[in-house]
Parts: sequence; structure tokens; C-alpha cells
Amino acid sequence: MLWDQRRPIEYADFPCLSISPSLHPPCDVALVVALLAKFDPKAGLALSEMLNRTIGFVGAGQMARALAQGLVRTNLLAERQIVAADPVAAALDEFHHLLPASGSATNNADLAQSCEIIVLAVKPQQAAAALSELRPSMSPDKLVISIVTGVRLAALAEGLGPCRLIRVMPNTPCLVGQSASAYCLGKGATPDDARLIAQLLGAVGLAISVEEKLLDAVTGLSGSGPAFVYLMIEALADGGVRMGLPREVALRLAAQTVKGAAEMVIVTGEHPGLLKDRVASPGGTTIAGLAAIEQHGVRGALIAAVEAAARRATELAGG
Repeated sequence: MLWDQRRPIEYADFPCLSISPSLHPPCDVALVVALLAKFDPKAGLALSEMLNRTIGFVGAGQMARALAQGLVRTNLLAERQIVAADPVAAALDEFHHLLPASGSATNNADLAQSCEIIVLAVKPQQAAAALSELRPSMSPDKLVISIVTGVRLAALAEGLGPCRLIRVMPNTPCLVGQSASAYCLGKGATPDDARLIAQLLGAVGLAISVEEKLLDAVTGLSGSGPAFVYLMIEALADGGVRMGLPREVALRLAAQTVKGAAEMVIVTGEHPGLLKDRVASPGGTTIAGLAAIEQHGVRGALIAAVEAAARRATELAGG
């Protein structure tokens, strides 16, 4: 196998390690580590070290559950290596329903004492209290990964004290190994931490390093974006139903159409406008549909949706 040593190893570089049970058998974690260690020793070491640690989720809500499930489904972590804490009993019950072998902590302080890697996954309005509870257990040996919308690295550092920080904006498709995540390193984070978070997020989708000032825009695009796409799929299916298709058939066709179109953009690397033009023949059905889309302002509505979500993320940060 030829390897470009100028870029880091990614989980997706090994198709045999796909999480889809319908395509490939489950992958032995040891194989992942061995392959990474062969081509990128530092990445292999970072991943190997993480596999021997317990990761704690402060907050057991939807995003925490999706990320935890994604890590387990890709065999990156075993359920027993995951601990969660949440004051809302229903959220914690759902977490353990999905991951029965995972552990629980009675409070955030207890979780912090028992875990070297802590994922901060609370709502923005709960962040200050969570940071205060975690602070007494912090040390330079602790790595805190925050997925809290709108809470800046500076605020995290002030609230937590001495620890290593990484701020991440993932999205819910991490549950099926198709997340689009962006991250930035905070104070004290090491090159090993950077490799670890790249492998951690890369195991459940795409992971891109960005400057922190861009994370609000990321929140608007990929953080909130799945909801926008779900609405598009629903609308396409409704159109099919209106024209006579059975609901189930329309929904399956709409979802696969969106998935296939996205894959065309990713695989070919071509601009979506060019791909669109290739489908729209003169005087044909597609250009008629595109004219209706432009007439009803769909393009502008999507741009406005991303902008509104990004601005809301800035507001939550107090910016």
C-alpha cells in the first residue's frame, strides 16, 4: 500500500473497517491500532492509549448518546469504557438503554475523578454549573472535550482551571458513522491530543481542524444542517406523494436521492453547480423543477437558515 506521509492517517483509509454490518464484519480494535501504528506510529500510540482509558460524558442528551454509540459501533471503545452523568434521570436512563454496559456517576465531580477524558455535553445554559462542579478534579492530566454550543475556549479555561482543552462541534449523524465535525485545540492541548481527537472524530465521520472563530459558522452549517436536510427530504417525499407515489416509496427515494447526490459531490470533487447543470437538459423536466425552486426562494432560505443558526450560536456565547 502506498501512503502519502504528508497527511494523517484517517479511519476511512481502511475500507475493511467500515461500521456497516451489512457490508463488513465488525473490526477488531487491535487491528485498527496495528494498522495505524504501521503507517503512523504516533497516531497508533495515541489511539492505543485512548482505548485503554475511560471516557466520561457530562450530560447524557441526544448528542452525547449519538457520539457514544458511534464510538461503540465502530469498535473504537467498549461500552464498559464509557461513563455518563446527568441530573435528568430520563436522559441517563435512555443513555444506559442504548449502552447497557456503560457506567454511571452520581455527579459530575465523581465522574471527573474517575475519567482521564471528559466530554462536556450539557446545554449552554447548564455549562457554568457543570464547569464549577468539574473544576476541583481538574489537572493537566485531564483532557476535556467540549461539544457545548457557544461556550468559548477562554470561558472553558476560566471555569475549569488546569486541564487540556479541545472544543468540538459534531453533528448527530455520528451515530451512523457519517458525522461532519470541526474542532479547535485549546490551552494546554498537546500534539498527541490533536492526533487523538482527529482519530476519535474520524472514526465516526469527517473531522476538520478550524480556528475557533469559525466554529459558530460550523454550528450553523453542519451542526444544525442535518435538520435542514431532513426537512428537504420530507419536502421531496411530500412532492412525490402529491404526484401519486406511496408514502414509503417516496420517502425511500427522496432519502436515497439526497444521499446519492451528496456522494457524487464528495467522490467526484466537482462543484455542485456543474453536477446540477449536467442533469438539467434544455427544455427538460429538471430545469422546470429548478425554475420552481428558484421562484420559491429555496436557495435563499437555506442560506438564511445557516446564517440564523450561526448568529444564534454567537448569541449563546455572549458575542
